[in-house]
Amino acid sequence: MALITSKSKELYVQACKYLPGGVNSPVRAFRSVGGYPLYFKLGKGSHIIDEDGNEFIDYCMSWGPLILGHADNDVVKAIQQIAENGTSFGAPHAAEIDIARLVVDSFPGIQKLRFVNSGTEATMSAIRLARGFTGNSKIIKFDGCYHGHADFLLVAAGSGLATFGMPDSAGVTKGNAKDTIVIPYNDVDALHQVLSHNDDIACCIIEPVCCNYGLILPEGDYLQKVRDLCTRYHVLLIFDEVITGFRLARGGAQERFGVKADITTLGKIAGGGLPVGVYGASHEIMSKVAPDGPVYQAGTLSGNPIAIAAGIATLQKLVPSAYQKLEQLGQYFEDAMQPVVKRFGGRFLFVRFASIFALYFTDDDNITSVDMVKECNMQQFAQFHREMLERGIYLSPSGYEVGFLSIAHTKEDIDTTVIAIDESLAVVLS
Repeated sequence: MALITSKSKELYVQACKYLPGGVNSPVRAFRSVGGYPLYFKLGKGSHIIDEDGNEFIDYCMSWGPLILGHADNDVVKAIQQIAENGTSFGAPHAAEIDIARLVVDSFPGIQKLRFVNSGTEATMSAIRLARGFTGNSKIIKFDGCYHGHADFLLVAAGSGLATFGMPDSAGVTKGNAKDTIVIPYNDVDALHQVLSHNDDIACCIIEPVCCNYGLILPEGDYLQKVRDLCTRYHVLLIFDEVITGFRLARGGAQERFGVKADITTLGKIAGGGLPVGVYGASHEIMSKVAPDGPVYQAGTLSGNPIAIAAGIATLQKLVPSAYQKLEQLGQYFEDAMQPVVKRFGGRFLFVRFASIFALYFTDDDNITSVDMVKECNMQQFAQFHREMLERGIYLSPSGYEVGFLSIAHTKEDIDTTVIAIDESLAVVLS
């Protein structure tokens, strides 16, 4: 039976009159999966309800921040309490110190930090800091890693192994792109070649686990080798842990893999579902940030008390038992998916790491590069996405995005989801 989504359709028509594509972030427009976006009015725990009253088990989870689930009681209470005292001061407040202490205690490489309002702001500021600290201009990013929409980060790989990047968006000039070098993820030799032939590299910025172009894991000791090369060539290593921070472990990917970055960026979970970004490093590096140093960065709403309150409430609940529950739930999901993967082997792949997962329509049995993701059948994913909606499962509306588990998800949610995946695959792959 088809979903009744007439209210969402009506809202989308209205939104298109005022918003580009009817949305405030491109992938929300459902262009890659067809149809029009659903408009949601309520979220609680692992479930969301749209304007037509359809209820879904949610695996988008606001693109990752809601590790406790929707409308966690303690987070909501913290937001309500602080809002009664004022929504913004544009001045320091005591809670900034409390959350800074929580972050510093979780990430050994962070001794000082600065709060901003988004992951994009965090990575943009971290790169400016790296340039200011080293005095060098060029940066290295890795194909498939997304670090926000700053001009010098919206860059595609050039034609050669060590060529400078080319603009990957209208409005990004060649001048902005010329100092960004793009190389393949999981390719140590490519990084070595670039570093050994350039003496003006300020930093390498990398998602330690790629989560914005499918789910691509670092192979073997790849991250340690990246760390070693950056140390050898006196290049700062930035770990973009906007997604992986506080998700893969309390100390993010750096704790999970035992590799420490020079500069770390955080977001999403650190704000408990409200807009936030963080960049942090050692005392020495952060001493370059204004007003202590010459690297300027400012923000009217940076350290906003409501976002900080939500972040504190979230981080206080991320104790070892919470991560144990997430890991157990992830393993339960993976185990439950094995018969399905076997049944549709050679056409479908399920990948899971900690509480993050990805679904691919491919004949590969492992995904290690962006090129492999590009070869996946996105038309089949679009059909699959629609079939899953019909069965009450909400996935991110793009085959290039990942799914997230939360502490609020249950084994019953997983069981329902696995049945829906099995049935949907039978339709798509029949």
